[in-house]
Amino acid sequence: MRTLVIGDIHGCSVALRTLLDAVRPGPEDVLITLGDYVDRGPDSKGVIDILIGLESTTQLKPLTGNHEILFLEAFAERIDPQGWLRVGGAETLISYSGDPSKISFAAVSKEHLNFLSERCLRYYEDAKHFYVHANANSVYALADQNDDWLFWTRFSDAFPHVSGKTMICGHSAQKSGLPAVRPFAICIDTWIYGQGWLTCLEVETGAIYQANEKGELRTLNLAELDVISDTSTQNIKLPALPGS
Repeated sequence: MRTLVIGDIHGCSVALRTLLDAVRPGPEDVLITLGDYVDRGPDSKGVIDILIGLESTTQLKPLTGNHEILFLEAFAERIDPQGWLRVGGAETLISYSGDPSKISFAAVSKEHLNFLSERCLRYYEDAKHFYVHANANSVYALADQNDDWLFWTRFSDAFPHVSGKTMICGHSAQKSGLPAVRPFAICIDTWIYGQGWLTCLEVETGAIYQANEKGELRTLNLAELDVISDTSTQNIKLPALPGS
């Protein structure tokens, strides 16, 4: 059994398929996805279709991200939809309608809404690690965390957790394209919707698989990354892409 963790996907279905083809999660594997499946990228609908398909082929543990919260709040008219549309929601609705001139919540299927609202988790944990979308208050148990910490707080505010477990999270885009590593926490949001990569970490071995929207794949290992105190700087020489 492997524990595989995938960072923020943001509608980038090509990169997600490329990663899944590389790691091939099976029935015995636990696959944790850290949220932010929708918004900004071109194919939020396709990403959720893939995740729903994975529920029957592997032990999927999908977490909620802040962009899923915005999507559901806008759908229910609890927030101004225009605000959500400006932070990537427009791209999400276009992926459902297929026509930029006819974006509408009516195109979103009940199956997708049910997946996002009923089957996504606030957090997940195992013996040595815990997994959250954004962060966790270091002095509270995971069951007692509030939404601000789990879905909105940046990685720069992370501190060692009272449980002694290592936190693995997303949310804070690492524009270097590399995971940010601290002695007690790892952030694997590597800016796929920008010019970065989608990251999958194999927890037991430290193997890192990264794919982009061009369908390119590269690999490295957690041990190759510097443990840092400032998430803005890392020093690592990556292998060249195949064919480059």
